[in-house]
Amino acid sequence: MARWLVLIALALASLAPAHAEEVLRVGDQRGNARALMEATGVLDGLPYRLEWSEFPAAAPLLEALNAGVIDAGGVGDAPFTFAAAAGVPVKAFLAFRNRQDGLAILVPPDSAIRSVADLQGKRIATNRGSIGHQVVLAALEEAGLPADNVQFRFLPPADAKLALTSGAVDAWSTWEPYTSAAELAGLVRVLRDGNGITPGLSYAVASDAALKSKRALLADYAARLARARARALTDPAPYAAAWSRLIGLPEAVPLRWFGRARYRTVPIDDTVIADEQRIIDLYVRAGLIQAARAPRAEAILDTGFSDALAAVR
Repeated sequence: MARWLVLIALALASLAPAHAEEVLRVGDQRGNARALMEATGVLDGLPYRLEWSEFPAAAPLLEALNAGVIDAGGVGDAPFTFAAAAGVPVKAFLAFRNRQDGLAILVPPDSAIRSVADLQGKRIATNRGSIGHQVVLAALEEAGLPADNVQFRFLPPADAKLALTSGAVDAWSTWEPYTSAAELAGLVRVLRDGNGITPGLSYAVASDAALKSKRALLADYAARLARARARALTDPAPYAAAWSRLIGLPEAVPLRWFGRARYRTVPIDDTVIADEQRIIDLYVRAGLIQAARAPRAEAILDTGFSDALAAVR
């Protein structure tokens, strides 16, 4: 009997893979990268397992990355900056540019607020350290107003939307898909979008640990994501349909979002580094990041994935 048990064990061992399957754990916001990559077919032939986790905003995604629950994810420039300054071991390894129509300060359609100057003393809902927070700070600077001229109410998107529609706040500063959804529902009017006052950057980011131990997987993921962005730029309809199925919102929402955002992948070069430094400096001026703890842009941007991007072109 013992001999047969040994033979069975050896037979089973011969059927097992020579090494454990590699896994890349990626955090996604509202179906963004996942829907894009599935719709464009770039995940075909993936040589590792991709595990997706869904998050409503960047802050909880970055918390998960800090806790080691995920390896990488997609976030806007503002929350990435805030997290890096707070000591989260994270770096950006791929950058995207887009128009900022969907990054906007929103007010009710019949609001008496008609300009950024009218926001003085008003209550604005947004996520702390988010791109929504960033655009308010940038808009106030543009208008020559200090950041403490408004009252921030730090709320997640769903709660912020409810606060605006109920009259608990005077304005809501948010991003896509929340802006397009609220506009199409007739709930809001755009007071100021991010065009001209924010750099229109978002990133694929990864933990320091993943950048060391899963660099080859991240390079492959970066190339596939860049390829998907290029395909969606020429034909956003399949992406919009996949996003709609995944999230459960009408296709009109993603079509409006993607049609005007015009996402494109860009290398992390001197221009991106300079724009990232401007974001850091904006937060320092607003008192959200202490000057002594402010990172340098070049220290939190990984420029070593240009080969992955070049392969797409």
